[in-house]
Amino acid sequence: MVHPHPRESAPRLARWSLFGFILAFLIARAVVFLIMSHQIPNMYLFMRGTHVHHLNYGIFLLSAVAGYGILGRPTGLKAEATAFVYGIALGLTFDEFGMWLHLGGSYWQRASVDAVIGVAALIGLVAYARTIERFESRHVWAFAALALVAGLFTYAFFTAGNRIGNAMGPQLEELEASSSP
Repeated sequence: MVHPHPRESAPRLARWSLFGFILAFLIARAVVFLIMSHQIPNMYLFMRGTHVHHLNYGIFLLSAVAGYGILGRPTGLKAEATAFVYGIALGLTFDEFGMWLHLGGSYWQRASVDAVIGVAALIGLVAYARTIERFESRHVWAFAALALVAGLFTYAFFTAGNRIGNAMGPQLEELEASSSP
């Protein structure tokens, strides 16, 4: 049996993935906004007039990372780097999740942001949640309180998101339309 490197626990690798995921999402959103607002040059890749969205880069990167993870079986720092690149690939892919659902839809779809939040929450649970074996009866009340706070936060977040979307959505869609070739 192969013993894992002492540094590469699932939570530690998940933290690297979460970091890569959030970083890729933030950078992708910033770059798209800067390109659409003409603050930086258009760096989009076009193939025969078709815009290649960054979710495609993410899909290819996910495939490469999966292949390396399965066939290369990285350990130690290589496993951490693989987890980080995996997070980047997920971030690029899920940033445009709304386009999976509505082909040809706007980049600024709420479904994309919701998907990113959901995936980040799942990775965050793996990265930071106590394991089931360590969950003791005294944690039940803390878990209930945390669940209540999380529920209230989720409600407030989605309410605020809807208000922001209603206020900013038309402007972002207009920005996207004006920057199309």
